[in-house]
Amino acid sequence: MEASHLAAEAAGASLPPLTTRPLSPALGAEIIGVDLSQGISPALAAQLQDIWHENLVILLRGQKLSMEDQVRFAECFGPPAKIHTPGHRAGHDAVMLITNVRENGKLIGALPDGEMHFHTDQCHQERPAKASMLYAIDIPSVGGNTLFANAYMAYETLPADVKRRIEGKKAINGYDYDNASMKRGTKIADGVPHYAHPVVRTHPATARKALYVNRLMTLAIEGMPEAESDELLGVLFDHQEQRQFVYEHVWRVGDILMWDNRCTLHARTDFSAAERRLMRRVTILGEKPV
Repeated sequence: MEASHLAAEAAGASLPPLTTRPLSPALGAEIIGVDLSQGISPALAAQLQDIWHENLVILLRGQKLSMEDQVRFAECFGPPAKIHTPGHRAGHDAVMLITNVRENGKLIGALPDGEMHFHTDQCHQERPAKASMLYAIDIPSVGGNTLFANAYMAYETLPADVKRRIEGKKAINGYDYDNASMKRGTKIADGVPHYAHPVVRTHPATARKALYVNRLMTLAIEGMPEAESDELLGVLFDHQEQRQFVYEHVWRVGDILMWDNRCTLHARTDFSAAERRLMRRVTILGEKPV
């Protein structure tokens, strides 16, 4: 933390505003001058949360964080989710490795290779993640960037007739990364976890509406004929992925970046399998979308 913040808190004064820098016209703010390894007071946590709600994505560069430091930062925004897949734990029950690194021929984490379509984390569950954060430990020389799309702007700029078509509708989201983007429709394969959520969800803190479908995991609009559902989803996906709504983050070692899963989508660009990419991820428990 900056010396001015420490001095203010020691004196019992209110904190001076944090220094921020916009990441793009669409969304995102870099927070400058905060060292997350030095502890986070309630007053600082409140400032961080306000900046996050306003900007959807927050970035702090040059951090040197232990797993405990990262989890403590996550706790400013809510209870971290526990990792239920033992092979993906990083030594802490709330920390997962996102990596292509292998030891003795075996992956030490999850989601190792290549690009990923736009999606929102855990939208196949009744209570998807509220937020996700990544801390960069090793990054490839080129690629492996993360793109973030502003789902508020995507909804707000929809044509009026499309807004009418999706009003009150729910979409079925499935955890079927290999097939969902190629096999739309209501015939969900056996064993595929899935859940129907509002196509447009309202953020519980900001009361703003966000378009809550995504190319990777949304299978169908509930109660709509398959051909019409496929056509409408195609319109929504193309609309929400426009570059005017997107910030592309080029990672540096020591970056920690957190996004609001309720009003953003994210995607990953391709990168060489011959280069290491190692991230620590923590997700924060969310609420049922409404």
